[in-house]
Amino acid sequence: MIAELRNLYQEVIVDHSRRPRNFGPLPAANRQAEGFNPLCGDRLNLHLQVVGEIIREARFEGVGCAISTASASLLTEALKNCRVADAEALFASFHAMLTGEHQASDAPLGKLEVLAGVREFPGRIKCAMLAWHTLRAALQQAEQPVSTE
Repeated sequence: MIAELRNLYQEVIVDHSRRPRNFGPLPAANRQAEGFNPLCGDRLNLHLQVVGEIIREARFEGVGCAISTASASLLTEALKNCRVADAEALFASFHAMLTGEHQASDAPLGKLEVLAGVREFPGRIKCAMLAWHTLRAALQQAEQPVSTE
């Protein structure tokens, strides 16, 4: 059963890395940020359209490894029509999941849990977190690129 579940998770990650959802520019973006992982060279631009306190649309562009791309793809799917405060809570829960600090009281992650296996590979956690750190920078309207270092 565990092997079947692990295979399913791997299939979802491979699918999102090969056919990323929400990839491309977002002309209506009013928040955006750049992210960079100097360890492996992943680069990401995240574009958000925020109306009031709701993230109406999310898209990304860039180049990265399979984990980085899949994480950005899954993140943008989760963000659509999400309240900004809920996106911040999602960041905290996702980070806690990857660092092994996840608790039952954390925001539910749903489909994002397919990336839980990344915590078994500490060197890849930064790949999975790149889009998330870039999200925080976009929400805070940071002008400087964010780095995973």
